Amino acid sequence: MEALKEFVNILSGPQYSFTLTLIMFYLLMKYYRIIGTKKFAWGFVILMTPVYLWFMSDDVFRTIIATPDNIPISILLFSVFFFTWLTVHKAAINDERIEAGECPIEGLPENREKVWSWPNLVYNELFVIIAGTIFLIVWAIIFKAPLEEPANPTWAPNPAKAPWYFLGLQEMLVYFDPWMAGVVLPVFIIIGLVAIPYIDTNPKGNGYYTFSERKMAISCFMFGWLVLWIFLIIIGTFLRGPNWTFYGPFEYWDFHKVVAEANINLSEIIWIKMLGTTMPSNLIVREIFGIFVILAYFGISGAMITKKWGQDILEKTGKIRYYFFLFLVLFMATLPIKMYLRWLFTLKYIVALPEWELNL
Repeated sequence: MEALKEFVNILSGPQYSFTLTLIMFYLLMKYYRIIGTKKFAWGFVILMTPVYLWFMSDDVFRTIIATPDNIPISILLFSVFFFTWLTVHKAAINDERIEAGECPIEGLPENREKVWSWPNLVYNELFVIIAGTIFLIVWAIIFKAPLEEPANPTWAPNPAKAPWYFLGLQEMLVYFDPWMAGVVLPVFIIIGLVAIPYIDTNPKGNGYYTFSERKMAISCFMFGWLVLWIFLIIIGTFLRGPNWTFYGPFEYWDFHKVVAEANINLSEIIWIKMLGTTMPSNLIVREIFGIFVILAYFGISGAMITKKWGQDILEKTGKIRYYFFLFLVLFMATLPIKMYLRWLFTLKYIVALPEWELNL
């Protein structure tokens, strides 16, 4: 059993768990009609229940999960997974109906019946408010508030974690410069979310669940939401311990654990290790290889994507919207690429220009 726990700890490493997350996301998008069935959902619940109970039997895992700060986060994550499955379930049903020449479930006469907001909606809202109030009162009685001692400028908690909704950004700081992880990436995330309905102007899917009719918009949103945001929150909440060191779900949080990491910039790898010379004094010459890599990434990979997959999208959206969409996709992909470069090659920055506060 201990060997199995150790295997789970290794498999939970960010490089392995992120790869598994990518695989599961691909399977979700490709086989959503199977995953969206009630048989699959009940089978998954039956299969995972003993696994979860086995996890909870471990003292370390139970301590992490039962922390007052983490209990609501666990509930929120279960809610995310449930409602993701529910939307996939409804989309799978509608796509099958549409292919059969029928209207979506939402278009059936019994589902288009209109009712007055008073008293129908107001009564439901009142009951939800009462139930929510009772739940919060019971919660406050059972669980202690996660309050700490008054602020002390000479002492900081270890690990010092942001609120759960910012833990994804805090995890990004491991792989990016602070201004990139704290400013640029969040701004482009917001711009990308706002731009999706303007890039994909397909009128289908309005008012009903579907996937086959809105594959591009849904896939991009779900990838950014589940893979690049929820995954980072899970890592930051449950698997990052003292000194922001990674710990497996069954690994004791040892404050004295030291992980030797020799992160190195691309320019240092090329000039010192490969060419065996000193770093050039000129900033542009020093980082010319990294600059070329960045330009080649956006240029060559963009051209390859356009040639292989983007022609249909280009025809439907037009050049301006398509190239803006392509830039957002390539920029979004820099996060997993940079994560793998850090995990596999301990690469810190591709372009390191701290003199200009430009580290990529």
